[in-house]
Amino acid sequence: MEQGKSSIPEILLRETPLTEAELTEALEIQKEKSGKLKEILVRLNYLKEEDFLKALSKWLGIPYLAELSPIEIAPELIAKVPINFAKKYEVLPLSKDGEEVTVATSDPMNTFPLDDLSLLLKCRVQAVAATSQQILTTINQVYDRASDSAERMMDDLNEQSLDGMAGVLEEPEDLLDVTDEAPIIKLVNSLLFRAVKERASDIHIEPFEKDLSVRFRVDGVLHEVIRPPKRIQSSITSRVKIMGGLNIAEKRLPQDGRIRLKIAGKDIDIRLSTVPTSFGERVVMRLLDRSSILLGLDDIGFLGDKLERMERLIRRSNGIILVTGPTGSGKTTTLYAALSRINSPDKNIITIEDPVEYQLKGIGQIHVNPKIDLTFANGLRSILRQDPDVIMVGEIRDTETAGIAIHASLTGHLVLSTLHTNDAPGAITRLIDMKIEPFLISSSVVAIIAQRLVRLICPDCREEFTPTKAELSELSLKREELEGKAIFRGKGCSDCMGTGYRGRTGIYELLLVDDRIRSLILKNSDSNTIKREAIKRGMHTLRIDGSRKVIEGITTIEEVLRVTQEEIGD
Repeated sequence: MEQGKSSIPEILLRETPLTEAELTEALEIQKEKSGKLKEILVRLNYLKEEDFLKALSKWLGIPYLAELSPIEIAPELIAKVPINFAKKYEVLPLSKDGEEVTVATSDPMNTFPLDDLSLLLKCRVQAVAATSQQILTTINQVYDRASDSAERMMDDLNEQSLDGMAGVLEEPEDLLDVTDEAPIIKLVNSLLFRAVKERASDIHIEPFEKDLSVRFRVDGVLHEVIRPPKRIQSSITSRVKIMGGLNIAEKRLPQDGRIRLKIAGKDIDIRLSTVPTSFGERVVMRLLDRSSILLGLDDIGFLGDKLERMERLIRRSNGIILVTGPTGSGKTTTLYAALSRINSPDKNIITIEDPVEYQLKGIGQIHVNPKIDLTFANGLRSILRQDPDVIMVGEIRDTETAGIAIHASLTGHLVLSTLHTNDAPGAITRLIDMKIEPFLISSSVVAIIAQRLVRLICPDCREEFTPTKAELSELSLKREELEGKAIFRGKGCSDCMGTGYRGRTGIYELLLVDDRIRSLILKNSDSNTIKREAIKRGMHTLRIDGSRKVIEGITTIEEVLRVTQEEIGD
């Protein structure tokens, strides 16, 4: 063992990229403010946690595990260790060999929780080191108390167990920590956990004459997951409404609410909507993962020359950049990616949104509230008095908001916003329909982006195939363009739920408003004329951008055709 020969600081200097100056600073902070050396070094960005643990493991003479496998962890060990204890001390029993249990810990120097585990499991404990993230992620996976399928829970439900469901129920800190055995609560929690696990963006609970249908929207497409019996319909609806703070007695009017949860360590914000139908209340929940990492422009599908142009556009000091597309096409994600790219301490960036979907560090975000007359237009007026450099308006919905946004761009602000139109040129005619003068549009709008989301081919089951001539002609592709390139599709596997797709990316149409396009706007030209001119000047339509991503092996021909049907005949 190295322990007798060296001290921790010595082995850190020898085994990691840490410098003496950095170590001295960290030790001084530890002396002044106390705390763990590992946490101080990681916080200062002087060392990665895995580097510290590798060096410490060598010093202690114990193994370091870069990965933990939830499948190999014995369920009987997990059953004996409370999840709160495991999370608090970041310890996890992995396996048992005779009278010895191997336990992963993120702090091998802290022997107290290991001693407690030894008593709890009635075995000797052998420590191995692993990072906090590895341990906490694995804890969330193996302590999945919602692992019993929702179908099995429905089998367990009986009429008697549904009594008294209308009481007010407090939410657990984490759904995996829930100890309440009420079947309906377990069923709803199971659905929520499964939705997060399967990356669903929406949960639909739809009542019909004789049963219910529960569907998840995954990668933009709805899939049915279970069909609960009709008799538990009101109990499920009541449970969800209680969670969202809605009136469970009111079943005749639509209601909107919000649920804040933690599921498997992730902060989830759920927008809840109920509407009355002939067979009962229909419930839709939109899931927003607040802990998800904000994506960059290159992560969401901007490639090559489009990425370069977008980079130049968002660094302008004034003008309007519009992002268009139908609901659910990723417009807000694009705006957030643009804002996060230009966000810096020397810029004052303010947004007004309905609702604020993700928190952006260092950016002022305002939530629209019509009840107190805080509309997009009124909020935008107030923002202009806050000395902003960049303004993001969630959506231009009316003439008033459009007028103020244009005024803001003409007085030295960069304005980013969204519109609901099918393509980029359509945004110009939409603004004219809003009674905005063409000369104001031509002098303020600098670029319009139309976008759609296409599903990515599942990397685990993708296979090469040769498309037919008809399939290629649908995307205006020629055989010679595919020289040296492979076209792929997904076979379908358990990881992608048999769809052949996993994840999504964007396809884009970027219209730059140059002098020629400005002259067409001033002449009040229709969108088709503007589109033809923009294509002549190098604009790639959504379908062309999609075909490029097919050639790159990112998505499939069918997927691009599915989301660009409106371009047929253009």
